[in-house]
Amino acid sequence: MSEIKTIVVNRSAYADNDLEAESLRSYLKEKGTFLVNLMSSPGSGKTTTLTRLINELKKDYRIGVMEADIDSDVDAISIAKNTGVKSIQIHTSGMCHLDAGMTKSGLDNINIEDLDLVFLENVGNLVCPAEFDTGATLDIMILSIAEGDDKPLKYPLVFEKCDLVIINKIDAIDYFNFDFERCERDIKMRNPNATIIKISAKTGQNINDVCKYFRNKIQNWKEN
Repeated sequence: MSEIKTIVVNRSAYADNDLEAESLRSYLKEKGTFLVNLMSSPGSGKTTTLTRLINELKKDYRIGVMEADIDSDVDAISIAKNTGVKSIQIHTSGMCHLDAGMTKSGLDNINIEDLDLVFLENVGNLVCPAEFDTGATLDIMILSIAEGDDKPLKYPLVFEKCDLVIINKIDAIDYFNFDFERCERDIKMRNPNATIIKISAKTGQNINDVCKYFRNKIQNWKEN
């Protein structure tokens, strides 16, 4: 009988990326640029929400946006057209996520020297993007009520990783069987420290609450 060789892996497959992400966070802190990683599934309203937020926050901050997609530059064009801020597209060449190295490459190309706040709109996916630390200062996600209230149970990691969960499309609640109480309970079970804000990106309802959240986070980050 041939001898079976056993290999013991003591180092995380994500270890190199985690180190690069920490280095990137330190670099961004030194430059004074606050990076937000935005995750969600396709169709949740990421770009619409981002457009609303930017048009409010650009009064106070110099903003840039990095749009990540497997292909196309539709979202980058939309953001630039509807907000007037600097926007670039990152093509992932088939990959379903961004890691710290890819994020750093995007930041180098958008030139953060004149930016206070950068939004990274990650690839539309509730699984892969949550597995890789991008080096962001803040991780947030959008869950639309059309997706169902069971997503914190089905996709736990993204909810565990996020500082802020935005529940979007509340203007359409009459058309969907969405239990806010159940959803919020399950989010808190996964992540007791998560902030939850319910909005309608379409109508602008409660967008000011999200803007206030960002202003507070950025101010605390600058002071510490």
